[in-house]
Amino acid sequence: MDSQFDPEQGAVWSVLRAINDAWTQGDPATLAEYFHPDMIAVTASDRLRRIGRDACIAGWQEFATTATIHAWQEIDPLIRVFGNAAVVSYYYELDCNVGGSPRHFAGRDLFFFIRDNGRWWAVADQFSGYPETTG
Repeated sequence: MDSQFDPEQGAVWSVLRAINDAWTQGDPATLAEYFHPDMIAVTASDRLRRIGRDACIAGWQEFATTATIHAWQEIDPLIRVFGNAAVVSYYYELDCNVGGSPRHFAGRDLFFFIRDNGRWWAVADQFSGYPETTG
């Protein structure tokens, strides 16, 4: 557990880290251990939201199988716990190859968790790249 978090925050952060490890360096199918059956996701690459654990896992799995991931980093996490609910916000950087081309992605991620039967489940995720700057 990261010393910057209290025990409740650390428990949530451990689940989030396991989620990101599953798709960046493990087996995305193991996301079923962390995604609630009714999870929803709003992603940067899907026009419509993904509804349900299976649809969410399919999205992560599709990316993980089409990309060769070289580096992933969560930056400046902020965790708020509200009883049996928690919100996690952080920035990310990802270096990978997609279709043989090197790509760098950077942006922000916002997860919502609930505690059910003593364990934390991801119930919603919204991530996107940083907005374009002008001027």
